Amino acid sequence: MTTTAVAVQDRTPAPHRAPVRRQTPGTELAAPEHRGSTDIADRVVEKIASGAVAEVDDAYGSARRLLGLRMPGATAPRVTVQIDGHLATVRVAMSVRYPAPIRQVTREVREHVMERVGELTGLDVRHVDIEIPALITPDRGRRVR
Repeated sequence: MTTTAVAVQDRTPAPHRAPVRRQTPGTELAAPEHRGSTDIADRVVEKIASGAVAEVDDAYGSARRLLGLRMPGATAPRVTVQIDGHLATVRVAMSVRYPAPIRQVTREVREHVMERVGELTGLDVRHVDIEIPALITPDRGRRVR
Protein backbone atom coordinates (compact mmCIF):
# COMPACT_ATOMS: atom_id res chain seq x y z
CA MET A 1 0.00 0.00 0.00
CA THR A 2 1.44 3.33 -1.02
CA THR A 3 0.43 6.72 0.28
CA THR A 4 0.86 9.99 -1.49
CA ALA A 5 1.36 13.23 0.39
CA VAL A 6 -0.91 16.01 -0.77
CA ALA A 7 -0.14 19.65 0.07
CA VAL A 8 -3.22 21.51 1.27
CA GLN A 9 -3.27 25.29 1.15
CA ASP A 10 -5.14 27.25 3.76
CA ARG A 11 -7.56 29.46 1.85
CA THR A 12 -8.92 31.25 4.92
CA PRO A 13 -8.67 35.01 4.31
CA ALA A 14 -6.70 37.05 6.83
CA PRO A 15 -8.85 39.11 9.24
CA HIS A 16 -9.97 42.50 7.89
CA ARG A 17 -8.81 41.66 4.37
CA ALA A 18 -10.94 40.90 1.39
CA PRO A 19 -10.09 37.69 -0.47
CA VAL A 20 -7.80 38.26 -3.43
CA ARG A 21 -9.43 37.67 -6.79
CA ARG A 22 -7.32 35.96 -9.36
CA GLN A 23 -7.71 37.26 -12.89
CA THR A 24 -8.07 34.97 -15.82
CA PRO A 25 -5.04 35.32 -18.09
CA GLY A 26 -5.75 37.76 -20.90
CA THR A 27 -8.34 39.78 -18.96
CA GLU A 28 -7.55 43.05 -17.24
CA LEU A 29 -9.57 45.34 -15.02
CA ALA A 30 -10.93 48.50 -16.55
CA ALA A 31 -9.35 51.78 -15.51
CA PRO A 32 -10.61 52.96 -12.08
CA GLU A 33 -12.67 55.79 -13.56
CA HIS A 34 -14.57 53.25 -15.71
CA ARG A 35 -15.34 50.63 -13.03
CA GLY A 36 -18.30 52.43 -11.47
CA SER A 37 -18.82 54.25 -8.21
CA THR A 38 -19.48 53.33 -4.62
CA ASP A 39 -21.77 55.56 -2.58
CA ILE A 40 -21.67 55.17 1.19
CA ALA A 41 -24.71 56.51 3.03
CA ASP A 42 -24.19 58.93 5.91
CA ARG A 43 -26.05 56.50 8.20
CA VAL A 44 -23.51 53.75 7.48
CA VAL A 45 -20.63 56.03 8.46
CA GLU A 46 -22.57 57.12 11.57
CA LYS A 47 -22.87 53.48 12.69
CA ILE A 48 -19.16 52.88 12.11
CA ALA A 49 -18.25 56.03 14.06
CA SER A 50 -20.64 55.08 16.90
CA GLY A 51 -19.02 51.67 17.13
CA ALA A 52 -15.57 53.26 17.16
CA VAL A 53 -16.58 55.46 20.13
CA ALA A 54 -17.78 52.38 22.02
CA GLU A 55 -14.36 50.75 21.52
CA VAL A 56 -12.60 53.49 23.56
CA ASP A 57 -12.24 53.05 27.32
CA ASP A 58 -14.22 55.51 29.48
CA ALA A 59 -16.38 56.64 26.52
CA TYR A 60 -20.13 55.97 26.72
CA GLY A 61 -23.35 56.89 24.98
CA SER A 62 -25.18 60.12 25.60
CA ALA A 63 -28.13 60.53 27.91
CA ARG A 64 -31.58 59.81 26.44
CA ARG A 65 -34.30 62.34 27.14
CA LEU A 66 -38.07 62.11 27.13
CA LEU A 67 -40.01 65.35 27.58
CA GLY A 68 -36.83 66.99 28.85
CA LEU A 69 -36.18 64.34 31.52
CA ARG A 70 -33.22 61.98 31.47
CA MET A 71 -34.08 58.34 30.98
CA PRO A 72 -32.10 55.56 32.69
CA GLY A 73 -30.12 53.01 30.75
CA ALA A 74 -27.07 52.97 28.54
CA THR A 75 -27.40 54.27 25.03
CA ALA A 76 -25.13 54.51 22.03
CA PRO A 77 -23.33 57.79 21.35
CA ARG A 78 -25.27 60.18 19.12
CA VAL A 79 -23.34 60.59 15.88
CA THR A 80 -24.05 62.68 12.80
CA VAL A 81 -21.93 62.71 9.66
CA GLN A 82 -21.66 64.97 6.65
CA ILE A 83 -19.94 63.57 3.57
CA ASP A 84 -18.62 65.75 0.76
CA GLY A 85 -16.95 63.66 -1.90
CA HIS A 86 -14.24 61.68 -0.13
CA LEU A 87 -14.21 63.95 2.95
CA ALA A 88 -16.28 63.35 6.09
CA THR A 89 -17.06 65.56 9.08
CA VAL A 90 -18.27 63.78 12.23
CA ARG A 91 -20.16 65.14 15.28
CA VAL A 92 -20.35 62.97 18.40
CA ALA A 93 -22.40 63.50 21.58
CA MET A 94 -21.17 61.12 24.27
CA SER A 95 -20.59 60.76 28.00
CA VAL A 96 -17.32 60.13 29.81
CA ARG A 97 -16.80 58.02 32.94
CA TYR A 98 -16.12 60.22 35.97
CA PRO A 99 -13.28 60.96 36.97
CA ALA A 100 -11.52 60.02 33.69
CA PRO A 101 -9.53 62.88 32.09
CA ILE A 102 -11.97 64.26 29.50
CA ARG A 103 -9.35 65.72 27.15
CA GLN A 104 -7.48 62.41 27.01
CA VAL A 105 -10.65 60.39 26.39
CA THR A 106 -11.87 62.77 23.66
CA ARG A 107 -8.43 62.73 22.00
CA GLU A 108 -8.54 58.91 21.92
CA VAL A 109 -12.11 58.94 20.60
CA ARG A 110 -11.24 61.47 17.91
CA GLU A 111 -8.19 59.49 16.74
CA HIS A 112 -10.03 56.16 16.81
CA VAL A 113 -13.08 57.46 14.92
CA MET A 114 -10.83 58.96 12.23
CA GLU A 115 -8.86 55.71 11.93
CA ARG A 116 -11.84 53.31 11.87
CA VAL A 117 -13.99 55.32 9.48
CA GLY A 118 -11.03 55.78 7.14
CA GLU A 119 -10.07 52.11 7.37
CA LEU A 120 -13.57 50.76 6.72
CA THR A 121 -14.85 53.29 4.17
CA GLY A 122 -11.83 54.92 2.56
CA LEU A 123 -13.20 58.35 3.51
CA ASP A 124 -10.87 61.01 4.83
CA VAL A 125 -12.22 62.24 8.18
CA ARG A 126 -10.84 65.72 8.62
CA HIS A 127 -12.86 66.89 11.58
CA VAL A 128 -14.48 65.23 14.62
CA ASP A 129 -16.47 67.51 16.93
CA ILE A 130 -17.22 66.01 20.34
CA GLU A 131 -19.85 67.19 22.82
CA ILE A 132 -19.85 65.89 26.41
CA PRO A 133 -23.32 66.61 27.87
CA ALA A 134 -22.80 64.48 31.01
CA LEU A 135 -20.41 62.37 33.04
CA ILE A 136 -21.09 58.79 34.13
CA THR A 137 -20.29 57.86 37.73
CA PRO A 138 -18.76 54.39 38.09
CA ASP A 139 -21.06 53.22 40.90
CA ARG A 140 -24.64 53.38 39.56
CA GLY A 141 -24.34 54.85 36.07
CA ARG A 142 -25.76 58.15 37.29
CA ARG A 143 -25.00 61.28 35.35
CA VAL A 144 -23.06 64.09 37.06
CA ARG A 145 -23.85 67.68 36.19
